[in-house]
Amino acid sequence: METVSYTSQWTAAARALESERSDALFDDPLARALAAPRGFELLDHYGGGGLVEFVAVRTRYLDDAINDLVGRGIRQVVLIAAGMDTRAYRLSLPGDVTVYEVDHQALIDEKEKRLAQLGSPSPTVTLQRVGADLAGDWSASLRAAGFDPSLPTLWIPEALLFFLTEEQSATLMRTFAANSAPGSWVAVDILSKTLLRSPATQIFLSSLNEDGIPWLFGTDEPEEFMAGTGWTVRELKEPGEPGAGEGRWPYDVQPRGVKGVPRNWLLRAELA
Repeated sequence: METVSYTSQWTAAARALESERSDALFDDPLARALAAPRGFELLDHYGGGGLVEFVAVRTRYLDDAINDLVGRGIRQVVLIAAGMDTRAYRLSLPGDVTVYEVDHQALIDEKEKRLAQLGSPSPTVTLQRVGADLAGDWSASLRAAGFDPSLPTLWIPEALLFFLTEEQSATLMRTFAANSAPGSWVAVDILSKTLLRSPATQIFLSSLNEDGIPWLFGTDEPEEFMAGTGWTVRELKEPGEPGAGEGRWPYDVQPRGVKGVPRNWLLRAELA
């Protein structure tokens, strides 16, 4: 694996393109530099079928979740597989919030080097970067960095679950629950199983497979999946709905009861 994963690179490139729009859903001035070395090339390769638009909608949805839940009193935000995310810099969060970015140490080192070279501003929050093996016991490393499991927490595993198996995804959610106090939340994106099986997505998914980054997990029943891991879905949206990129999603939003429709879920869930 490259020091900076393909996903981190093309996601940063998509955030840069969105930030440069006159009607941008958010502003990430660091994204273009953090997309190196291949972010825009990868985006050209993978970026059809609404990928760029989805990254923009997802970013804004999760930004809004952070702002809302911090506004309700949460003071710990944990970004799992944080990649080249810059929320600790670009969101205007209170100074008593701590953001934990958990990812592979090599990626963290590269990110810190680039930010230093850019002369980036100081984060608006207390920022702790945690190098950890995401396939191992990363919670021990998180606690060692100062994370307090007795405080309500917002967990955000952005753009991660589809790279995991269903069992791994469930284990991740249960790990969040085991390290959470009452009042904790998860905000996350999940694919539908139908999307992974749809003929319309097979060229894109085959390309990911060939590059060694297959998408593995999706569910057509996200409420049931989350409930089985200790979380109660309080909000479930699809791109294009109010509060999830309405007016910016290039496809019609189909009613939930219509079968066979590929879907991307955006949700918030509260500790059960």
